[in-house]
Amino acid sequence: MKLLILAAGYATRLYPLTETQAKPLLRVAGRPMMDHILEKFHGALEITECIVVVNSKFAANFHAWSKETTFSPWPITIVDDGSTSPENARGAIGDILFTIRQLHLVDNLVVVAGDNLFTHHLTGFVSFSEQKNEVVLGTYDVGDLEAIKKYNNISTDETGRVTHFEEKPAQPTGTRTGIALYYYPARHLPLFEAYVAEGNNADQPGRFIQWLYKRQAVYTWEVPGQWLDVGSKETLEAAEKLFSRSV
Repeated sequence: MKLLILAAGYATRLYPLTETQAKPLLRVAGRPMMDHILEKFHGALEITECIVVVNSKFAANFHAWSKETTFSPWPITIVDDGSTSPENARGAIGDILFTIRQLHLVDNLVVVAGDNLFTHHLTGFVSFSEQKNEVVLGTYDVGDLEAIKKYNNISTDETGRVTHFEEKPAQPTGTRTGIALYYYPARHLPLFEAYVAEGNNADQPGRFIQWLYKRQAVYTWEVPGQWLDVGSKETLEAAEKLFSRSV
């Protein structure tokens, strides 16, 4: 099993902070967000390698980080997606497919966004996913119908299988959302080729789940503790407060 961290975005909403530094390398409670993410997967014996897909603008920064970090128990592979600006960015789904192609991946894959922070360990997600041996989506209850309009709205049956998935719902029916934490069995990786070949949106990773759940079983795993999607100065400040308390 490989861990793939998506870190090739340009985070224009956080300018000027992210004009000279990649968002996942911004410091929260004294260390890069990437270190916080890696720490939450410690103890997941199924994982054998960490892959980080990045853009060309910040590739050197990530290579430097990978040599300095003490938070990865696995070898780190940096994949440069070749993009240089928001205008030629591949998008999250495009980056997953690019990485699959570049590394000829035939492994089970855990995928997480490099700007998602968690207060609790994610080893339970890895174990659950391996036992399920199906696509698994991490979920979180934001507790607010207005807030969930920024994310997606999902419904599941009694087994936890996704029965409805809608990105940025205008009229959400609940407060549970699918987050950028995924497990894809190796046998499902070719579906990324099919998705992109159809001309679908290659940016938001949830779009792939929205397409996939009607074709394959997608199950859910509720994230424990707190989750933050760091996409603005406000959420970055919230992350600093939250993780500074726990240091």
